[in-house]
Amino acid sequence: MQADKEPRRKLAAILSADAAGYSRLMGEDEVATVATLNTYREVFAQLISQHQGRVVDTAGDSVLAMFDSVVEAVQCAAELQQELLAKNASLPEARRMAFRVGVNLGDVIEQADGSIYGDGVNIAAPLQALADPGGICISGMVYESVKSRLPLTCESLGKKAMKNIAEPVEVFRVLHSNTGTARVRNKTWRGALALGGLVLVAGVGFAIWQAKHSPSTPDQPVPATALKLPEGPSIAVLPFQNMSGKPDEDWFSDGMTETLITDLSRLNNLFVIARNSTFVYKGKPIDVRRVGQELGVRYVLEGSVQRANDLLRVNAQLIDAQSGRHLWAERYDRKLADVFKIQDDITQRIVTELDVKLLGGEQARAWRKTTRNRQAYDLFLKGREHHDRFTREDMAKAQSLHQQALDLDPKFGMAMVWLGWTHVIQGDSGWSSDSRESYLKAVALARRAVAIDPTLGDAYAALSQWLLPLEKYPEAITAADRALALSPNQADTLALIGQTFALNGRAVEAVTLVERALRLNPFPSDWYFGALGDGLLFANRAEEALPAHHKCV
Repeated sequence: MQADKEPRRKLAAILSADAAGYSRLMGEDEVATVATLNTYREVFAQLISQHQGRVVDTAGDSVLAMFDSVVEAVQCAAELQQELLAKNASLPEARRMAFRVGVNLGDVIEQADGSIYGDGVNIAAPLQALADPGGICISGMVYESVKSRLPLTCESLGKKAMKNIAEPVEVFRVLHSNTGTARVRNKTWRGALALGGLVLVAGVGFAIWQAKHSPSTPDQPVPATALKLPEGPSIAVLPFQNMSGKPDEDWFSDGMTETLITDLSRLNNLFVIARNSTFVYKGKPIDVRRVGQELGVRYVLEGSVQRANDLLRVNAQLIDAQSGRHLWAERYDRKLADVFKIQDDITQRIVTELDVKLLGGEQARAWRKTTRNRQAYDLFLKGREHHDRFTREDMAKAQSLHQQALDLDPKFGMAMVWLGWTHVIQGDSGWSSDSRESYLKAVALARRAVAIDPTLGDAYAALSQWLLPLEKYPEAITAADRALALSPNQADTLALIGQTFALNGRAVEAVTLVERALRLNPFPSDWYFGALGDGLLFANRAEEALPAHHKCV
């Protein structure tokens, strides 16, 4: 009998879970939070038992369990998230409780009292911390053990260093599992839609996403040099999360994010961080207060997009980046054909929340969409995705997609602009047989775009650049001035205008504009520094121009 009390070593699968945003929930309503936690602990206990596991500890808002089978452990984790998803749907959004789950396979020491120790346990906890609220992270050992046995879709997060663990551990995020979904739940949502039960799952994606970014998430270290807040309201629109379960549909959620950035940038009184800088945070754990410090903004907008057949769900949330306080949140369940109206609604609500007065006190929209054809819009966004890859083959594909968008909607101004850029890039890169002909095609497209929509600042900014190699300098300056009047807060536009001004006798003004562009886009493309270098050079500041040009590779 004495031997039975001795600690014993064994190989086991360890499941570690904790509630995201628990401190916030307790601060708002302790009684309700404890009641929810107790209910959810019962779910954990039931499912862990069904999968031949044992609950080891339930300290605070956490759960620690041990399984003899790693397959059972992962199946249990997936089913847990699916069951909690359904339970969260019956709660108000602000009261939903999402759990992060980590699963590891390793050596543990089991004590006579049932407690467990060892690296197998020490790795499970940080794995859980890396998971999204409502999501699962597993170690490399778990992945290798179950990848041929369970229908999992996983994404490698690379090797992560962990406290008191000698070697980095490879981590995988579970994106989808047919045994029960852990992050993306198309099957559950579509089944509910088929039964007419949309209310059952309404807003669950938002609850998970909200918990991920809630103010109770531990702060990341404060940046060494936080940017100074500009005068007046300022905002960063973070990449909307693709919740469709199909990574190849990122172009759609990215396109919605970019549209919102563009719309907000057209408001004179609002300081809006550029796309390039906000997309640095795509796919990463976010602390909004750190984002606000790194980008120098007061407000952060974040959200998620989910498509299913002809239905679209968009969640958006406006947060005060200084306090982490949620100012406004909204969920849109619409037909996919209403995508443009959803974007307009979100933008209008943000403008209202920030009390931004439109120029001249007008309440009419300060922006104008350039297409209402959804299929054309989809083709345009796919073209942008290929454009950003910047290879000869991708540029040709982008050109084809933009042309297809125009064929469907001959008045699609932004498609004209980006089709023009493909011609210019092909001309500059030697990918076309006649560079001058490429520039002429681009200029014709820009002129066509501004003729259709005289308020399209993107087209005027592009035109100002495309006229330069054709030596049409007065027209280039006129186009640049018009672009500046129409889009005074759009970083790419300001940098393009600055480059045009630098080469046409307005170098001092050019430097000011590009420096403003760099403030609006703290993580810019290299060509910004080329524009800055040109301005500095022609402003007789050659010593400063050289370092700027060195950054333009």
